[in-house]
Amino acid sequence: MPSKEQELPNIPPASANRNAHRDTEATTIASHDAREKRRKKRRKWLLYVVLFIIFQSAVIAVFTLTIMKIRRPKFSVGAATFSNFNVDNSTAKPSFSTRMNVELRVKNSNFGRFQYKATTVYFSYRATSIGEALVSESHAKWKSKKKFVVDVDLDFAGAQSDPQLVSDLADGVVPISSHAELRGKVELLFVLKKRKSTYINCSMEILTGSQQLGNIAC
Repeated sequence: MPSKEQELPNIPPASANRNAHRDTEATTIASHDAREKRRKKRRKWLLYVVLFIIFQSAVIAVFTLTIMKIRRPKFSVGAATFSNFNVDNSTAKPSFSTRMNVELRVKNSNFGRFQYKATTVYFSYRATSIGEALVSESHAKWKSKKKFVVDVDLDFAGAQSDPQLVSDLADGVVPISSHAELRGKVELLFVLKKRKSTYINCSMEILTGSQQLGNIAC
């Protein structure tokens, strides 16, 4: 009967070494692949973080340059109608008076309402004051244009000594101008408030023949 030592397979030492070497190589490759996967995963997450930061920075920049940027509102003169039109272009004592119902406009381009105080709009004929119009305290909604009509009595009595008045009345074209300062605050997101003033500085012409307001430039 064969002994136990004779029953064991006879494995050459060289073959055993090769198997051990292969196992070591397989373990090394597996470990290297695992490290490589972890590196790629870290790089991917790092890329996501960088892209998120860039995206957030772009959003903040756009938000700051558009929504949070406070622009100066615009104050201007629109159309007008007239009543009580009285014209005398005699060279001895020229006179002109009328009531003008003039449309004023406040354009607010901000993402918040413009709350403004009461003010006075002054009308002049060649540097001579001819009338005033009162603008009541109010507000213009965000991204909107507010229109309202005010009445002003225009009296050219103070310009009777101006030689240009007779000529202008004879031509039927009387140039006038308006100026005023509208003070207020722009309210953003109902939290941020910033003082902003806008000015009206318009030139226009009263066409006495058709009793209309023309050539408005603000």
